Amino acid sequence: MSKPVPRPGILDIAAYVPGKEHAPGVARVYKLSSNETPLGASPKAIEAFREAAGHLERYPDGQAIELREAIAAVHGLNPANIMCGNGSDELLGLLCHVYLSPGDEGIITEHGFLVYKIQIMGAGATPVVVKETDHTVDVDAILAAVTDKTKIVFIANPGNPTGTYIPVSEVRRLQAGLPKHVVLVLDAAYAEYVRRNDYESGIEVVSSNANVVMTRTFSKVYGLAALRVGWMYAPAEIIDAVNRVRGPFNMNTPAIAAGAAAIRDQAFVQKATSFNQMWIEKVTGALETIGLKVTPSVTNFVLIHFPDVEGKRAADADDYLTSRGYILRAVRSYGFPNSLRMSIGPEEANHGVIEALGEFMGRPA
Repeated sequence: MSKPVPRPGILDIAAYVPGKEHAPGVARVYKLSSNETPLGASPKAIEAFREAAGHLERYPDGQAIELREAIAAVHGLNPANIMCGNGSDELLGLLCHVYLSPGDEGIITEHGFLVYKIQIMGAGATPVVVKETDHTVDVDAILAAVTDKTKIVFIANPGNPTGTYIPVSEVRRLQAGLPKHVVLVLDAAYAEYVRRNDYESGIEVVSSNANVVMTRTFSKVYGLAALRVGWMYAPAEIIDAVNRVRGPFNMNTPAIAAGAAAIRDQAFVQKATSFNQMWIEKVTGALETIGLKVTPSVTNFVLIHFPDVEGKRAADADDYLTSRGYILRAVRSYGFPNSLRMSIGPEEANHGVIEALGEFMGRPA
């Protein structure tokens, strides 16, 4: 060979493409494509970040003890069962690295987070995609797809970009139906936003089973997306296995400090979730009033479906909104070619999108 060649399968992976950020020629741009919180980070987290900047010559704590203990205190967990990472994305990748080999299979759902497929393929395994029902994870479909090659199952609960969820009873039924050696990964990135009595992020299921992992993030309600802070709660044996391949300093000191301060400031979290709940209801109602279909969401975003009519499709709406400074997320790669995902943003942005889409549909809100 005349040049380095990646191992088989790597070049078959479609690279992850983040939501767009720019609207050329527009003076004021509202980025509503990445599910970022409009309230930003807790002032206490910002102050902790600034204090950490005074000691940048020192290596970070490789065990992220301060952050793990803060998470444990807030959620009532044992710090020994918590691992922190450079965003939950890193932890998802480490789980695939540890539990998948070429020839193995990993199950994902048709509208699931694209990183699952990327990490499964990156480990040399085969992704098996199962159908969802009404844009919601279908436990029976997952169980029917299990073979002797299945080693890991990923579900986002709530889902992204759908915003739907399955109740904890269904999560328990899924776990009970899986072979005991199959790792069930519950990605609960949007758990803090859910206000449903039958929802549980996964803590209870992890605590009572040896093959379940829950992952969480600080990028959404905590407003620390720039710092890449994620964590997982898992059985001791899984923590031990993943720790053997985790980078020794996979988190930086400012991220550890800001994360610990952010999770302790639950009053700020309550403020963010209350703002979101008010606006998710207002946005959904307004968009339905102007004739658009919206998938019911328990998160901080809505999935908007457009009519299959010339000039009124999602791509047309995307161009129309972008020209006015409102950037939403096209979700064709998630199996929704005629839909856009809108993050709940600041008040003026939410009003602006509603007004613009009313004009676009010819039915002013």
